[in-house]
Amino acid sequence: MRIGHGYDVHRLAEGRRLILGGVEIPFEKGLLGHSDADVLTHAVMDALLGAAGMGDIGRLFPDTDPAYAGADSLVLLDRVVERICSAGLRVGNVDATILAQRPRLAPYIPAMAENLARRLGVDQSRVNVKATTEEKLGFTGSGDGMAAHAVCLLEEG
Repeated sequence: MRIGHGYDVHRLAEGRRLILGGVEIPFEKGLLGHSDADVLTHAVMDALLGAAGMGDIGRLFPDTDPAYAGADSLVLLDRVVERICSAGLRVGNVDATILAQRPRLAPYIPAMAENLARRLGVDQSRVNVKATTEEKLGFTGSGDGMAAHAVCLLEEG
C-alpha cells in the first residue's frame, strides 16, 4: 500500500466559474488559475501522484504550457489515473477536505464525490469529500481564496 497527500490553493476572482470536483457552483466569484482551477481535483491528483512517486501536477501539467489553459481538471485526472494504472497501482480510497468560507458547499458534495469516484474507477463509498470554513481566519476565511487537502491510498495489483 502507498499513501499520498495533496494540497492546492487558488485565489477567488470575479469573472471566473467556480468548479469543485467537476461541479459548477453558482457564486459571484470563481477560482483563478491556468486551468479551471478546481482545487479539489488538483489536491486529489497531487495525492495520487505523490503516493505513486510520480511528482506533482505542476510537473505533469505545467502552467507554462498553453495546452492546459482552461483545461477541465477531471480530464487531467483521467490522465493521472491512466499513469497510475499503467504502473500497476489502483486507488484504494480518497478522503478530501475543501477549505472555503463561502459559498455553502454541502448541497454539492455528493455530486463532487460521484464525479471523482467515477473518474477514479472506484465505488463512491471509497471517495469522501467534506468542506469546512476557517472561522473567518486566514485567506480562505477572508474569502480571498479556497484550498483543499486530499489523502489517498493506492494498492498494488
